[in-house]
Amino acid sequence: MEANTGTSRQIYAADISSIKEAHERIKPYIHRTPVLTSESLNSISGRNLFFKCECFQKGGAFKFRGACNAVLSLDAEQADKGVVTHSSGNHAAALSLAANLRGIPAYIVVPENAPKCKVENVIRYGGKVIWSEPTMHSREKVALEVLRETGAVLVHPYNDGRIMSGQGTISLELLEQTEEIDTIVVPISGGGLISGVALPAKSIKPSIQILAAEPKGADDAAQSKIAGRIITLPGTNTIADGLRASLGDLTWPVVRDLVDDVITVEDSEIIEAMRLCYEILKVAVEPSGAIGLAAVLSKSFQSSPSWQDCKNIGIVLSGGNVDLGVLWESLRR
Repeated sequence: MEANTGTSRQIYAADISSIKEAHERIKPYIHRTPVLTSESLNSISGRNLFFKCECFQKGGAFKFRGACNAVLSLDAEQADKGVVTHSSGNHAAALSLAANLRGIPAYIVVPENAPKCKVENVIRYGGKVIWSEPTMHSREKVALEVLRETGAVLVHPYNDGRIMSGQGTISLELLEQTEEIDTIVVPISGGGLISGVALPAKSIKPSIQILAAEPKGADDAAQSKIAGRIITLPGTNTIADGLRASLGDLTWPVVRDLVDDVITVEDSEIIEAMRLCYEILKVAVEPSGAIGLAAVLSKSFQSSPSWQDCKNIGIVLSGGNVDLGVLWESLRR
């Protein structure tokens, strides 16, 4: 997709064509996830909310779409050597599952502080776990060592056009399922999901608003939008373990150009949104998945004149792999 940015034209790592091609490629393997509504949550929010339930996706999260597209895009010679990635959670499990379906090995570099439930998913789907220290430097270093040893293909968790294209299939489905949507709220971390969602949404419906939801304890995207360049934080502090990454050089241009704003919320607001998903929607959603609802219910969103016309809002419930030990501990505080 091309976009006018001043005097130059921006070419992104994915576009509407690559996303449609990805949808055809992965359609036999993914779930077309449902869109749920709730009159109770509509009343609480003062909007019409449409929840795209990627928590019901294979692997329990949206990540399977991108991983499946990446694995199925490999030629036979590449596939024989397998795939490798570094991930603390859902991408690790998704790539393991996608590789398993194709019958190829998946080497997964996992930081020592990864949620137990997500590591168990990697093992369940046949991924080979290689541990690293809980830093991006260590994750990338170990992944490179595995690459050299195995000759496997690196599939980055988000900074990859194949991944962005796969995640963008959510947007194609959502706009088919609920044509009246005028806004989509999407969790943001590395930017693979929101860039994938934004590209087809803005192409199909240019007037649509794309809003990112981000924890205040990991607000690099919000700071990056203000600064006009990628800001990398020295550390993060949030219950949303899936939203601790930094924007990539492929995802950032899409976020910069096509994401209309970033709404930041406290962990307490995320936990409350999780509770509402459990009690009202009857859906198990992890903290990273509940943040879109938290953003719509936040004071900053509710009181902002900028978003008064956002009446029909799609919210991506990005995953449901809850680390119950962490959840129960947070509820006791």
